[in-house]
Amino acid sequence: MPSTHPTPSNRPVRLRRVDAGDIRRRQLIEATIVAIAEVGFNATTIAEIARRADVSTGLVSFYFGDKDGLLEATLRHLARELSRGAAARMRDATTPRARVQAVIETMLGASQFERGIGTVWLAFWAQVPHSPNFARVQRAYHARLATNLSYALRPILMRDPARSLAETIASMIDGLWLRATLANDPDGRTARSVASAFVDSQFMLLGIGR
Repeated sequence: MPSTHPTPSNRPVRLRRVDAGDIRRRQLIEATIVAIAEVGFNATTIAEIARRADVSTGLVSFYFGDKDGLLEATLRHLARELSRGAAARMRDATTPRARVQAVIETMLGASQFERGIGTVWLAFWAQVPHSPNFARVQRAYHARLATNLSYALRPILMRDPARSLAETIASMIDGLWLRATLANDPDGRTARSVASAFVDSQFMLLGIGR
């Protein structure tokens, strides 16, 4: 007698409900990124963001409280996207050196040197000394970067040497990004090349194979 139970292929698929609030928050964050890139940090007002997102200023306040709340959420969004990108690349890497390279390719990827994104990052980092909230996000971002690199190195180095080298690579990545962005490097190719050569030299000095 044939089974009356549905087979896995014809069972209804339960889709995750898309939250309208999440969509609206994302829309406002994207409008904030575009506004900062085009008119600058100081000229990016709640009214400017609301106009670009085609919503009322009251809706911005409803979701984020005030301008500072929206700006912090935008910075967290950018940092989170970078971390997710690095994690995804690292999952596909099969060796410690490849995992380090995955971080380099993400943090110094061509998308991070696009005029709009570079301008937004520079604008945010310039505000870190004046904003405890931005400073907190920056510390978390740097800690995640160093953790990813340390994780990649742990199979071949003891904990302390791995942390030390991870911090050095992280600092180099930040410095190369800043230099390339200020020099209007169109795709960060030189920055990635320098970072990769530095890591290779460190592996050689430590007697570690690729």
